[in-house]
Amino acid sequence: MKFSEKIRMLRKERKMSQTALGAEVGLSMRGYQDLELGAKPKYDTLFRIAEFYDVSVDWLMGRTEKREVNR
Repeated sequence: MKFSEKIRMLRKERKMSQTALGAEVGLSMRGYQDLELGAKPKYDTLFRIAEFYDVSVDWLMGRTEKREVNR
């Protein structure tokens, strides 16, 4: 599953709009929408998204199947 598909799935799990989610992670609705359409995230945006959803960056980027964050 691609990054864009994962963040779309996570957003839908929380039943949030792209506008609301963008505001939570410091992006405009269009900026967040672009990510769901396949744009590559900037480094700081990637971390804010992972933190908001409480998932690992490695899982978001497809490097592991383990969704949970190691703490």
